[in-house]
Amino acid sequence: MKSYLKQYIDGAWVDSDGGRIHQVIDPSTEQPCTEITLGTAADVDKAVAAARAAFESWSQTSVQERLDVLGRIMTEYKARMPDLAKAMSQEMGAPMALASMAQAPTGLAHFSATAKALAAFQFSEVIGKATVVHEPLGVVAMITPWNWPLNQICAKVAPALAAGDTMILKPSEEAPSCAIILAEIMDAAGVPAGVFNLVNGDGPGVGVALSSHRDIDMVSFTGSTRAGIAVAQAAAPTVKRVHQELGGKAANLVLEGADLTKVLPPTVAGVLANSGQSCIAPTRLLVHASQVAEATAIVKGMMEQTRVGDPAEMGQHIGPVVNKAQFDKIQGLIQSAIDEGATLVTGGVGRPDGRNAGYYIQPTLFTDVRPDMRIAQEETFGPVATITAYANQDEGIRIANATEYGLSATISGDPAAAAKVAPKLRAGLVTINSWSPDIGAPFGGYKQSGNGRENGRYGLTDFMEVKTVVGLPG
Repeated sequence: MKSYLKQYIDGAWVDSDGGRIHQVIDPSTEQPCTEITLGTAADVDKAVAAARAAFESWSQTSVQERLDVLGRIMTEYKARMPDLAKAMSQEMGAPMALASMAQAPTGLAHFSATAKALAAFQFSEVIGKATVVHEPLGVVAMITPWNWPLNQICAKVAPALAAGDTMILKPSEEAPSCAIILAEIMDAAGVPAGVFNLVNGDGPGVGVALSSHRDIDMVSFTGSTRAGIAVAQAAAPTVKRVHQELGGKAANLVLEGADLTKVLPPTVAGVLANSGQSCIAPTRLLVHASQVAEATAIVKGMMEQTRVGDPAEMGQHIGPVVNKAQFDKIQGLIQSAIDEGATLVTGGVGRPDGRNAGYYIQPTLFTDVRPDMRIAQEETFGPVATITAYANQDEGIRIANATEYGLSATISGDPAAAAKVAPKLRAGLVTINSWSPDIGAPFGGYKQSGNGRENGRYGLTDFMEVKTVVGLPG
């Protein structure tokens, strides 16, 4: 078992002030694989004090100095890619192929995209008699999830560094090792003491302390809508900026007459990738009534051809979901669909054949799913797809929008026809014949999927303050 019992505060690994040991469970074996110390409010106070002190000098660094630091981080990151991939595979169940070729590289891509955005960023502009400038925001708290851990950590750390902010990161206690390795990367890259701090912990202990802390200027949170509401409530008394990327329930609107053999495989892949543990997974297939039978056959084939296997092995298979709570939630949603009258096409409750341990989910497909069913409204976060028939395009768009979420939506079909539909979908990201975002373009949601944006120039801006100065000499 790996032991990471210290917190990274003010450029050093230090003992927690009153923390307790927490064991991280390998979801493929249900056995402990890592132990960390869950920190305390006292640890948060020390990290915030370090970040506040470091802000005075880090906020005054030049663009070139920050670019140099980002470059050194990327060099160190590349050297640790195998360690990062192994950590994520073991702790959150990503198969080694996915961990090596997607999970770990995505974090690096955020640093690269942010460096490009920083190099091109215009920090001031003249509007009438005023000069408008972008300045570092201050001390940023970052609370990140377990499903794409480095992706979501680096989407916050990179722009905060580039903006001139200092930070305290609380990664998920379900998959903390990659964040700890990132702290080692930061240290090796020479990030000044206090600029980046890491406090492991859970939501009630460290998350609340960060969200409510009077000396933190912004909290950036990625996770469930339920937890996001709690973060916003804790932050409200101090009127700090709250930046959130929350849940999703993405529709895959399949346009009438689409060549399903071409357009479905690349979009339904998003339901299976990462064992379905993606907030933008397009799980709700909306198909014209005339093509439901064909779509069902294609998706059924994809589900049944998807192998479920050990995440430690290389190969094109999916692994387990992250923990027992998620396993039980997904099993409950699958059972609810059966109980509410949906037709189970393949998969279902219980582990796949041959799996007697581990949090493995059968790739599952339902048809005859009504928009009001739980399986069509609640974020599943597992390899489960549903098919709902629509009579005409207007009805398909209405069903696509009939959710409290608005993070992403997918359109499968002719791109020219999709271009006319995209403006009608209430989502921050719309993908056509694919499901993945562009890491240099803004990412964030409408409605209860959050506020603010990450990635590229828009992400950089969200980690800055805007100041208007009137009366400067010409």
